[in-house]
Amino acid sequence: MSETRTQACKICATPATLVGVRKGTFKAQLFEIFTCDNCGFTFVNNPWLAYNEIYSEAYYDGKGADPFVDYVFELQNPTKTVRQYEWRGIAEAIRSCLPLEASIRWLDFGCGNGGLVRHCREHLGCSIWGYEEGWIRDQALKLGIPLMTSDALDSARGTFDVVTAIEVLEHLADPLNELRRIRSLLKPGGLVFITTGNAAPHRGRLFSWGYFLPELHISLFEPRTLARALEESGFRAEFRGHSPGFDNIIRFKVLKTLGFRTTSLMERALPWKLLSRIVDQKSRVTAHPIGWAE
Repeated sequence: MSETRTQACKICATPATLVGVRKGTFKAQLFEIFTCDNCGFTFVNNPWLAYNEIYSEAYYDGKGADPFVDYVFELQNPTKTVRQYEWRGIAEAIRSCLPLEASIRWLDFGCGNGGLVRHCREHLGCSIWGYEEGWIRDQALKLGIPLMTSDALDSARGTFDVVTAIEVLEHLADPLNELRRIRSLLKPGGLVFITTGNAAPHRGRLFSWGYFLPELHISLFEPRTLARALEESGFRAEFRGHSPGFDNIIRFKVLKTLGFRTTSLMERALPWKLLSRIVDQKSRVTAHPIGWAE
């Protein structure tokens, strides 16, 4: 009888157990998947970390490891892309937590093409910057979207009221380290708003979860995992459930998964307030907490 393999959990440090090996669809590699029963964290133990190769031009153009990515199109067509629903939803979610006044300083950490930054500057008038290191960074800068460098972030510690990390944590090999970095950027009482897939409904059948791409999504969170990670990083976790903005956030996720690139009369006619609740009963996207800097 073979011995059960364990590795220290990257969130709570208790032993996590090997639950299986999965071959990548884009990268022909066998990825070892470990899950921690104590905090619910699931992670790829031998992740592919060739970031320049992963987050290349092909990735942002939807020809890389994630076939649902459409960042180049979204950057060039901000008024047509279905991504605008996510931008609106995030803005509404942040506004429900604190007033979005002109004095608010907001950082979108891991901002991709900077679409949320551009949307909020044009429609809300708040002071928001992005941070991104992938290929698409230069394309966003060419369009005047303000992105900060790593050195600039280090000089801006303790100055932000809000940090968003939209579909970022699942890409990180050391999420606690990055959450601590985010905490260092926030003022006391500042807000971190995170979206990432909820692994809890898929416990025991992670390999059939369409969201889980082992080449890219190397850290998977249940709500209790994210709460633990936030608390370990200097935040107070708060569970708000299906709060304002999530109708549009889920609307975008559904349309993207179904292959919609642009908005249309057909999808606009659908009852999204009802549909988002139905989808959320299964995906439980809204079960994840937000974090307040202690």
